[in-house]
Amino acid sequence: MSPSLYEPTDPHYAARVRDSFDRQHFMHHIGAIVTAVTPGYCEIELAYRPELTQQHGYFHAGIIGTLADNAGGYAALSLLPPGKEVLTVEYKLNLLRPGEGERLASRGQVLKAGRTLIISQVDVYNIKNGSETLAATALMTLMGVAQKEAV
Repeated sequence: MSPSLYEPTDPHYAARVRDSFDRQHFMHHIGAIVTAVTPGYCEIELAYRPELTQQHGYFHAGIIGTLADNAGGYAALSLLPPGKEVLTVEYKLNLLRPGEGERLASRGQVLKAGRTLIISQVDVYNIKNGSETLAATALMTLMGVAQKEAV
């Protein structure tokens, strides 16, 4: 991870990101955890479990896409002021190799933080026997919206 190019508008950005993540029931369900948050950057990891795989035993592409969407979204959220959240407008995911190994690491980095739209890039890595291999890459467009009441 390189030093941040961004200054957060909220000094409590990391707590806000983690609080938002903690409210995502699906992320708890699959066992994902936030492992790093800095301004414009977020890393999420997920340990291998058979119930997260497709018929060949690889991590399901939907799981890889979920991790990419969340890491890029939380990288973007880390730059927004209090009272704002992000919604994904679109993302393109390239699956470069099957998701396998002991865990996945999804690393999102904001490329451009505009007034309306934020562009994030995310790389998802297979971690196997202590080494990392790029499994997928995504480019995302997100927008800031008024924070909605928690459900």
